[in-house]
Amino acid sequence: MPEAAQTLRVPGRAEDLAGLYGGIEGAELLGLLSREVFPGRIALVSSFGTESAVLLAMAAEADPAFPVIFVNTGKLFGETLRYRDQLVKRLGLTDVREVGPSAAELAAGDPDGMLFNRDYDACCQLRKTVPLQRALAGLDAWVTGRKRFQSATRAALPLFEQDGDRIKVNPLADWDKERLEEEFTRRDLPRHPLEADGFLSIGCYTCTERVAPGADPRSGRWAGSAKTECGIHMNWTGTAR
Repeated sequence: MPEAAQTLRVPGRAEDLAGLYGGIEGAELLGLLSREVFPGRIALVSSFGTESAVLLAMAAEADPAFPVIFVNTGKLFGETLRYRDQLVKRLGLTDVREVGPSAAELAAGDPDGMLFNRDYDACCQLRKTVPLQRALAGLDAWVTGRKRFQSATRAALPLFEQDGDRIKVNPLADWDKERLEEEFTRRDLPRHPLEADGFLSIGCYTCTERVAPGADPRSGRWAGSAKTECGIHMNWTGTAR
């Protein structure tokens, strides 16, 4: 076991992890975290969106059995579901866990399927945040694909975050768009089929629009509202973290 892993008292704190592992990147970092720091207690959460393939490829390189949590809200584009299947097969991922709202939760909270039209936040809470919290139970850490360049609310994103009692890991936090594109090319990764049509950040089809040239990549999400995050990356005050 590496000396750093012996020194850290897992699950540890974000600042401890940053000091010990801040200089490690990509598959090497994910492998170390999954084998030595959080064995059996870490998962990658992926939307299988336009930029997801790079991080998923790194996880597969570290360990094809690296757990991947996919939240199926029931309102996703068919293209996203097919892209997920394509990437899982291409990368050889063997532990992709699909989660979502239960039938009872939908019957109670969104019986007509139109909650998104009345309350964005409530819909995201029901269909995404609650299912994800269930999926994260028993884990000490989770990995996200967020990057600083994606939006102003993510501009100060660190490599390691404290997320209550868990650690949130953002391996691509300091990557820019150019580096991401280079990695797509280097790894010969397939692109999300909607990206070429102007969808640069893809969530539910009910709340995702094309992005204008040169605009914030996430400006197509909940367009026309003040909402910028689905809720899984919000703290108790309701602000992005």
